[in-house]
Amino acid sequence: QLVESGGGLVQAGGSLRLSCTAPRMITSVFNPNTLRWYRQAPGKQRELVASITSARDTTYADFVKGRFTISRDNARKKVYLEMNNLKPEDTAVYYCNSVGPPEYWGQGTQVTVSS
Repeated sequence: QLVESGGGLVQAGGSLRLSCTAPRMITSVFNPNTLRWYRQAPGKQRELVASITSARDTTYADFVKGRFTISRDNARKKVYLEMNNLKPEDTAVYYCNSVGPPEYWGQGTQVTVSS
């Protein structure tokens, strides 16, 4: 139901913009949903990065505050994660999540930050 894109290799201090689209989700299901970005680094548990409600209220993990911005475009059924001032410790697979119910996950997109 969810498809991420925009990952890649970037140097420390650089920026990336992740996108997540829901091509098969109808608008009436997408729009009321809280949408989240998670990440999982090798050998670590998946962790919540940012969240945006249907009212566009946002929350961020402390380790990305001031650097990452989550946003959504309901008309296009997309959610974005703008990542600035990237650090090597941001290296992970980033996953899009639609809280639901039912809950949906994307397949993930790899972000690698070199020092």
